[in-house]
Amino acid sequence: MHVGLSHYLILGSLLFALSVVGIFLNRKNVIILLMAIELMLLAVNTNFIAFSHYLGNPTGQIFVFFILTVAAAESAIGLAILVLLFRNLKTINVDDMDVLKG
Repeated sequence: MHVGLSHYLILGSLLFALSVVGIFLNRKNVIILLMAIELMLLAVNTNFIAFSHYLGNPTGQIFVFFILTVAAAESAIGLAILVLLFRNLKTINVDDMDVLKG
């Protein structure tokens, strides 16, 4: 069985749809929201790599390395903010995080 471009695009679209459903169904837990956003980013990266391989151009694969680097920094900063909020508020519930409102 040959795995073609359409298989990778279907996989990427399923991962993207799963992450969108995760964001809309769970608006309470910040950790699950962050994981859903990271899953969305990985679905987009899967499509980049699939198109890059299909077209024979390594530019998309190089672009994915830059995206993953920024995503790692984003995750580290997001988790650091989450830890600080948990220390101050004793909860990770999104509805309880209204401290930053002006």
